[in-house]
Order: sequence, then structure tokens, then C-alpha cells
Amino acid sequence: MEERKLLHSFLAKSQKELPPRRMKDSYIEVLLPLGSEPELREKYLTVQNTVRFGRILEDLDSLGVLVCYMHTKNDSLKMSPLSIVTALVDKIDMCKKSLSPEQDIKFSGHVSWVGKSSMEVKMQMFQLHGNEFCPVLDATFVMVARDAENKGPAFVNPLIPGNVEEEELFRQGELNKGKRIAFSSTSLLKMAPSAKERNTIHEMFLSTLDPKTISFQSRVLPPNAVWMESTKLKSLEVCHPQERNIFNRIFGGFLMRKAYELAWATACNLGGSRSFVVAVDDIMFQKPVEIGSLLFLSSQVCFTQNNYIQVRVHSEVASLQNKEHMTTNVFHFTFMSEKEVPLVYPKTYGESMLYLDGQRHFSSMSVPVSLRKDYRVEP
Repeated sequence: MEERKLLHSFLAKSQKELPPRRMKDSYIEVLLPLGSEPELREKYLTVQNTVRFGRILEDLDSLGVLVCYMHTKNDSLKMSPLSIVTALVDKIDMCKKSLSPEQDIKFSGHVSWVGKSSMEVKMQMFQLHGNEFCPVLDATFVMVARDAENKGPAFVNPLIPGNVEEEELFRQGELNKGKRIAFSSTSLLKMAPSAKERNTIHEMFLSTLDPKTISFQSRVLPPNAVWMESTKLKSLEVCHPQERNIFNRIFGGFLMRKAYELAWATACNLGGSRSFVVAVDDIMFQKPVEIGSLLFLSSQVCFTQNNYIQVRVHSEVASLQNKEHMTTNVFHFTFMSEKEVPLVYPKTYGESMLYLDGQRHFSSMSVPVSLRKDYRVEP
């Protein structure tokens, strides 16, 4: 970090000082040779002989950072004066392809939209089937450039679309930014639910009243249902130096992996069978996690429909010296179970808001995925 202080003088004073870049300038392909390196395969292997999706999340996070460093690369400098950090996992959509631990995986990615200090990164993942790499997932991350010591925002190179396809990608990046602002402005933490959502909650409440008593206090579960409060799972991680990034903070990919694995266990616990991830969205990195922190993860099923399970994971940190808990992340995962799962019913107003938030995230899923036998992505 002492060395990085010297890089402040190389930061641009305005975006106009920086040369514009094309999407091809940041394009990267990375091969994960699971097929040819058995010792690497061990790191990615699940007990069901599939690929650990938590490890894939770590790789996507690293690739997103690398893509942004390619976009902002200055050939005259040996070290970048920028600190690139993950601000948001906007969306990860799974395709209906199997993930074998014995076949090579290929990642590709490039910057698709640029603001003043933020960059949207589009990434894809493929796996070798026969002689062809077939798509497995599409991911959209938002990365932010900070100064050399990661203390304030820094300007990044502007992006110029090179053809009609790139113009469409750039336009989609602008739309994504607008959607994020709109989604945030209508958050249930800021605004009351819509009339339709209020009716949904009231109907659920009425369906849990005990018909034997005329009381709002006496509640009973409808058939094939569980109380939301009974779906919780929790875990604790000690944040060791092994998981740090170059800024001496805990690597964001590690946090995603741990949150995902707890969410997967939560979904399996409710469904009573193996669950498969179909979408990840709206993971906001609100606060960095310091080395030595205690990381508290709390996972809960907040919405179900047929064999879909929407899981929310809340992440908090506390230091040994200061026992005050601070929220660092909220994660949203959509899973699919092999069989139909129980409905979850909220008891309190707070749980009702979690239910509606889960319903909103589930509804934002691009295309509902139909479960196939060759579709296997697990922790």
C-alpha cells in the first residue's frame, strides 16, 4: 500500500485526458483446464461429481477485475494507479447445459458500458462438449475504479462502440443503469408495496387464520406450507489473510462463494432434494470486509413457486474489538428443486416485505429455466 501511494500522480484529472477505448481492447478469453489438469479439478469437484458453482463465482469476480484493468491499461506504466473493485453483480443467468468436472471450461469477457468511474462487464462461460464450446452462463457485473489507495473514485477511459452490435450493448448498459435506479427507488425499504402486493399479503394472512377462533392472533399453516421463519440457516466465517485481495481486504469472490453455499444448503433443506442454481442477481457490495473480521451469514427462503426457491442471504461483519454488526452485502439466488416445494408464509410485517422482495427478484428472472437431467450446477 505504501508503494501504491506513489501512483496518485498518474491519476487522470478528468475523463477527457484519457484515450477512448473499444470493446475489443478489453476482450479476454481464459481457459480453465479441468480436462487436462486433474490436480486443478479437485478444487472444483463436488461430491456428486459436478462443478462447484461457488468456485465459478470466484473466477467471474477475478475475471471482471482483469477485464477492467485491460480497458484502463496504460502501456507507459508498470503498475495501474487504479484500484478496481466489484460494486454489483447485476445478473447471472444459467443456460441448460451440464457442468462436467472432466471437461475444459472457457471464460470470456469485455467492458460493455462505461460511466465516469464505473464499468459494466459482460462475461460468458462455456464448456467443451465434443469439439465445441457450448454456453453455460451469461453474467453482468458492475465494477468501479477507485484511486491507488481505494479511498475515492477515479476516472476511467471512455468507451466508443465500434459497430451496430456494440452500440446495442452500450445502449443496453444505459438501460441497465436506469433499471437499477428505478428498482432502488421503489425498494420496499423506501416505498410502500403496490396495491396488488398488499392484496397478496392480506390474502396470505387470511388463509392462515384459524377458522375455529375469531381472532387475528390464532394462526395455522395451510396444507403443504411452512412458516418463513423456519427456513433460516446461519454460518460464521473468520476472515483470514489467505482470502485477501491486493488492497488487504477480503476478496469479494470469497464472500459470494460462502453466501452461495449457505443459500444452496437452505434451498436443499426446504426442498428435501438437490437444488440447482438458475439465477443470481442484485448483489450489492456495500462495505469492504476487513481481514480478521467475523463474517455472519444469515440465509432464508423468502419466496417459492412450484419447484422454484428464492433465497436471500444477509451478510454482516463485526470485529473482535467492536462488536457492532454492519451489513456488507445482501445476496439473491434463485434455485430449482427436483420436485415441487412447499409454499412459504410470512408471520410478521417484516417477513411480508421479505416475501414481496423475493417475489420481485424472482419475477425479474430473464427466462424461467426448465430443469433437465443434464443440468447440474452445485456448490
